[in-house]
Amino acid sequence: MDLNPAVIRVKNLRLRTYIGINDDEIANKQDVVVNARIEYSAVAAANSDDMANALNYRTITKQIIALVENNRFALLEKLTADVLAIASAHPSVIFAEVEIDKPHALRFADSVSLTLSVNK
Repeated sequence: MDLNPAVIRVKNLRLRTYIGINDDEIANKQDVVVNARIEYSAVAAANSDDMANALNYRTITKQIIALVENNRFALLEKLTADVLAIASAHPSVIFAEVEIDKPHALRFADSVSLTLSVNK
């Protein structure tokens, strides 16, 4: 059977980090919400049922958590690009997209988000 690429989605990963350029943003951690979409060929994993042939989303998520929670970012663009680099690092990834929301960034909006993607 010819399979289309598998799609892994990490949905609404809620983390806290230093993000922004205002004094209060520099001094206090804020909530961010990470969503990632990762496409890869899962043919070997589907045929073998062997984790060695699969993309380990738990490992990727742990790397994202460590990056976000242990660093400071002035710009949402930098944070999103760094998370995208983790999401797309595995050689079997053919496409990755990351959207990061910054809740309550604007007075009358639920959040502001930025999305970046890469085709490999």
